Amino acid sequence: MPGSPPVTSNDRFNDDEIEAGRKLFASEISFVLGAARLDQLPAADRPEIAFAGRSNVGKSSLINALVNRKQLARASGEPGRTQQLNFFDLSGGPIYLVDLPGYGFATAPKKMVEGWTQLMRDYLRGRPNLKRVFLLIDSRRGVGPHDAEMMDVLDGSAVIYQIVLTKADKLRPSELPEVEAGAAKSVAKRPAAHPELILTSSDRGDGLELLRAEVAKLIP
Repeated sequence: MPGSPPVTSNDRFNDDEIEAGRKLFASEISFVLGAARLDQLPAADRPEIAFAGRSNVGKSSLINALVNRKQLARASGEPGRTQQLNFFDLSGGPIYLVDLPGYGFATAPKKMVEGWTQLMRDYLRGRPNLKRVFLLIDSRRGVGPHDAEMMDVLDGSAVIYQIVLTKADKLRPSELPEVEAGAAKSVAKRPAAHPELILTSSDRGDGLELLRAEVAKLIP
C-alpha cells in the first residue's frame, strides 16, 4: 500500500522468483529497433517494460548490468544520448525492454528535445502492452522537479511505474535511509506509483536480482 517502507532486500521474493529473474535475464537479448516515430513501433504482441529517467541518471549502465552485457545500451558521458525509443528483445520471455529518451537536460537543439519528449509521452499514453515503467532516480539527487513532471505524465497515462534508485554506491550507507524515505514520500499519494522502491548500483550489482525478479513477475 502507498507509504509502505521501501524494499531494498530480497525478503519480498522467494528463491524461485529470484531464480526466475536470473534465468530471464540470462537469456538471449538483442537490439530490435530505435523508433523515432510512433508508426515505427514494433507490433504490440508481447509485454513491454520501459526504463525512464533524467539524462545522466545511469539508465544505460543499469540496463547493461541487468542483462550482463557491456555495450547493449550505449552509455555516454554526454546527457541526452538516447533520442529514440530503443527496443530490445529479451527472448526468454519473450518481452521487450524499452530504453526511453532521457529528460531534464540534453545537449541538443530545443526543437529536437521537444520532439523526442513528445514521442515518449505519446508512447506512454498509447501502448496497451506496457506493463511497467521503471523510473530511475539518482540516489544522490533524490526526486527533482523534472522527475515529478514525469510522474504526472505517468499518473495521467495510468501506467504503473516503480522508482529505482541508482548509484547507491556513491553514498555512505548512513545516507541511504533518508534518500529512500524521501523517494517513498514523493510517491506515497500518487495513483499509478508502485509502493516499493528498489535501491541499485550498476557497478556493485546491488539490487539487480530484485529488479530482475520484479520484471519476471510481470510476464504471464
